[in-house]
Amino acid sequence: MLHKVLLSLIFCFVSVLTKAQLSGSLESNSALYIDDAKIKLEQTDAEQRFRSNNYLRLDYKLKKITAGVQIESYEPKALLNYAPSLKKTNIGTYYLNYRNDTIGLDVTIGHFYTQFGNGLVFRSWEDRQLGIANSINGAMIKYNPINAIKVTTLYGKQRNGLGNDFSNSTIAAVNTDIELSTLFKAKKIKYSAGLSYVNRKETDMPFANLKKSTYLTSFRADISANGFSADLEYVFKSKDALVEFNNVRPEFQFDGEAYLLNFSYAKNGFGITGNFRRLENFGMYSERKLAGNVYNQALINYVPALTKQYDYSLTNIYVYAAQPNLSFDPDRNKAGEIGGQVDVFFKLKKDTKLGGKYGTNVSINFSYWGGLKGRYDALQRKYAAEGFGFGQKYYSDFSIEIRKKWNKKWSSVITYVNQYYNARYVEEAIGEVNANTFVFDNTHKLKKSTSLRWEVQHQWAKGRFNNWAAATAEFNFNSQWSVFATDLYNYGNDDVNNRLHFYNVGTIFNKGAYRFQASYGRQRGGLICVGGVCRFVPQSAGVNASINISF
Repeated sequence: MLHKVLLSLIFCFVSVLTKAQLSGSLESNSALYIDDAKIKLEQTDAEQRFRSNNYLRLDYKLKKITAGVQIESYEPKALLNYAPSLKKTNIGTYYLNYRNDTIGLDVTIGHFYTQFGNGLVFRSWEDRQLGIANSINGAMIKYNPINAIKVTTLYGKQRNGLGNDFSNSTIAAVNTDIELSTLFKAKKIKYSAGLSYVNRKETDMPFANLKKSTYLTSFRADISANGFSADLEYVFKSKDALVEFNNVRPEFQFDGEAYLLNFSYAKNGFGITGNFRRLENFGMYSERKLAGNVYNQALINYVPALTKQYDYSLTNIYVYAAQPNLSFDPDRNKAGEIGGQVDVFFKLKKDTKLGGKYGTNVSINFSYWGGLKGRYDALQRKYAAEGFGFGQKYYSDFSIEIRKKWNKKWSSVITYVNQYYNARYVEEAIGEVNANTFVFDNTHKLKKSTSLRWEVQHQWAKGRFNNWAAATAEFNFNSQWSVFATDLYNYGNDDVNNRLHFYNVGTIFNKGAYRFQASYGRQRGGLICVGGVCRFVPQSAGVNASINISF
């Protein structure tokens, strides 16, 4: 009922107010899947060869009021491995917002996205590549009584599909951020604090011995001065039922917690950043039965993998996905994860032996992630994790990246990555992998707006797929039009039939607010990650096209 009222208000608002500012965007991503000599779709996927994800967003603004709607179409079906709830054509989101900066008030009814702190306690966001669109439908009020204090309250139901498809729960939350240095008029040091509370109440819970509500509470603090900054966050999760294979087990209930420390320092061409995080039984979903689902549906909090996000195809074969959930599989007991990463970057000065004529940028990264050390009883579903003990190793990597400009027309990126990947714990597959990957990426400026980019990659790996080789060539005719060709070859696979070339050829056209891309080739199966959040895509072949228009 609420969405019908809001839509009526939106369209009445648009038709009456002729001076309203209109903006929007159209995005279409389509694929025609085929069976080639090596890759064939599974029977369930082969029922529909052509698939398309489409998004039309319209926003209208007049003075302090903004209204918007997003229509989504997944016709005839969504692209492979998107959530089954994304189907047909319907309204995805809609909203009506009033913002008055003079009195510090911002009110939204309808769908909205927001984040508290680092997102550990709450984050709603949209990422179309990952199929994530977990907006809250209800009401959100942001109020700044004074410049140093910001308060956000919200209430609603989480989106879980299109139209009137929502999770079977209500979300109520409040967040407060206080800039203490502003209150106390500190000039050289900035410091602040934040408090959050998020309550999930399942409206249809048939278990008498299980509370309908589960809550998260967060405390965080940060400080910065003279190029140094650090923030610390602690989150507590109240007792919740164990979920195994989509079955809620109310007889087993556990609480959870999270610690997160971020720090950075930068000065005179040198910088260092780092993260440390410990998660214990910390997955939080708007419906218990969806805990750990492969589509990232019903996520309430944001738990990305804190590892370096690499730019190249072979460095992204073995990507780490965060492991916050509790599992009593006898072969892989898990209660969460513990680990961190450190990134050091510096610049070798110009006109020196190492820096050369143009200087050289160097980045070094190291990360390590493991399970929580403790005692596990898979039979009785009991465990006791140590405070900061490291258990089974899940993942580690070490990388060095050198960015070098050789002359006015030629620049390179040289990357080396060493990775350890425990597939048994990260994706419940078989085997451990040790991989070394080398990348040589070059860009040549040929004329004023014409350039050639080419790269070669090689991965020496022991375990799973073994060795890979890859190459890319991209020719930019001008700032608007380019063509590309890529190939990944798994020549070291133990199974001769799986020694495949994952090739791709295509073109990209950009002009102003218009972007078009088309390609033909094969898609390597596995995890695709954006910002540390991953989804699995199956192996496929075919034609792909995307259109993006903004206005």
